[in-house]
Amino acid sequence: MATTKKPTGEPSHDLIALENRKVRALEKIASSLEDLSVWVVDVDKDEWSDRVQYYLTEFLKQVKNSNLNVDEEVRGNSSLPE
Repeated sequence: MATTKKPTGEPSHDLIALENRKVRALEKIASSLEDLSVWVVDVDKDEWSDRVQYYLTEFLKQVKNSNLNVDEEVRGNSSLPE
């Protein structure tokens, strides 16, 4: 969209409307981030500690298994030295 201005040097109605939409969008984003930060502060960290540790361990197992499978496939399908 071109930045059109009236001959008097004032921004056009479309440009002002676009700027207003930008401001409203930024305000909504800021509000969402504020809500998220309040939620993070209010989370019971002691209760979540064991749960997060469990899921991170499971994720690590999955990554190790998938990496082993990929390594075996690469070695089996290529002439690269091991």
